[in-house]
Amino acid sequence: MTGKKLSRRDFLRAGALTAAGAALAGCAAPTPQTVTVEVTRVVEQVKEVEVTKEVQVLATVPVAPEATVIRWFIGLGTGTNPEQVPVQDEWVERFNAQQDEIELVHEVVPNDVAFDTLKTQIAAGDPPDIVGPTGRRGANEFRGSWLDLDPYLKIYDLSILSEGAIAGWRDPEQGLIGMPFGVFPSALYINRDLFDEAGLPYPPQKYGDKYEGEEWTIEKMTEVALKLTVDANGNDATSPKFDPENIVQFGYHHQWTDARGWATMFGAGNFVAEDGKTAVCPDHWREAFHWYYDGMWKQYFAPNGPYQNSELLASGNCFNSGKVAMAHCHLWYTCCVGDVPNWDYGIIPSYKGKVTAKLHADVISALKTTKNPEKATRVIYEIVTAPQLIGVWGAFPSVIGLQAGFFIEKNKQFKQGVNWDTIMAGLNYVDVPNHEDYMPNFSQADDRVKAFTSALNDTPDLDVDAEIDKLVSDLQAIFKAA
Repeated sequence: MTGKKLSRRDFLRAGALTAAGAALAGCAAPTPQTVTVEVTRVVEQVKEVEVTKEVQVLATVPVAPEATVIRWFIGLGTGTNPEQVPVQDEWVERFNAQQDEIELVHEVVPNDVAFDTLKTQIAAGDPPDIVGPTGRRGANEFRGSWLDLDPYLKIYDLSILSEGAIAGWRDPEQGLIGMPFGVFPSALYINRDLFDEAGLPYPPQKYGDKYEGEEWTIEKMTEVALKLTVDANGNDATSPKFDPENIVQFGYHHQWTDARGWATMFGAGNFVAEDGKTAVCPDHWREAFHWYYDGMWKQYFAPNGPYQNSELLASGNCFNSGKVAMAHCHLWYTCCVGDVPNWDYGIIPSYKGKVTAKLHADVISALKTTKNPEKATRVIYEIVTAPQLIGVWGAFPSVIGLQAGFFIEKNKQFKQGVNWDTIMAGLNYVDVPNHEDYMPNFSQADDRVKAFTSALNDTPDLDVDAEIDKLVSDLQAIFKAA
């Protein structure tokens, strides 16, 4: 093989690649540790551009007499929703049809069993070759299992990626543990119809703007959420006649995240002290847990566990039920809001004058047990630069040429008009440390955090401080056993 770099064109035998275009001015795709991002106007810069790329082979790879099977495991992150699976199926079929060196075989495993399934496959000596999309949790859960991609990416053109996209995934002990395909900033998803029915203004869409002359804070959002929480008789949660046993609409919800994601709205943090081995609960996280627990069980502006899992709230996809006015979630949630025709974004409220918008950033990785690291890396490069997959996964692309096209496709999907600037501006307020950062003995620690989350969700009359103290004590024992 020559020393020349292979570009994306070397593997695109289908011909044209559409929806490429100019990069968003000044907008890098940061990882959770990168916060120096300037987000400028997005929508005004998006223009429909069609670029046809000629197929040009810069280096010749000998054709194997038989195709090498590369297994792709999907389930640790996004990629398992019903809307996503057919697109992934089609892409794999097309990839296999346009070349004869690799037979790509993919398996989609439900997220709730994916981590255990992959552990079982690895333990049984039958691991896949590549895994993803994978976020910080997946990277932490299988720490030490990932292939360092750096030696195998040297023949590829990485200049197509936004500055900083790769750097945050280089681990000092493990090397480059994955190739990032995009980032998922967060914001408030708002149901404009519910605000209109209540006669309330929408949350601000630009950081620094006020809400009816006041700062958009946690306290102000709570006031609004109470007014948007309604019982079966039409009483909102500020009324003395409000019936918490028969709520039909909620003001706020933390959509699809655990207690660490809840707490991050009050500021970045971790359950691990700076020494990397002592379990702690930051004071602002303790306050966040009290706030959300009270919101579920005392003030009732947020659905508790029984409500979350009810048919009223779409059995867990609460915002998509149309019965939740505001929900904090990431850009990837565009996968699953199709039943709310008039949604938009609002900014994250501030806590003590500071805004923190939690961030997800996902990669495609290879396990170090793969017998074909070069071909596994080729598939990873293909996936990361595939516009169809990036679009269906709802990620803002790391590939510069796909960034403008991303918003074109999203505007086709959501015709009500969405202010993409609002959620992209969240990249200026990301959580450092990231809420999904590493904890010692990660798998057990993560399970314990999930149990704590369930306790708050499902248990009325809980002594929250005692539950937090027990969590810290249990985490300390788990860390020590690492």
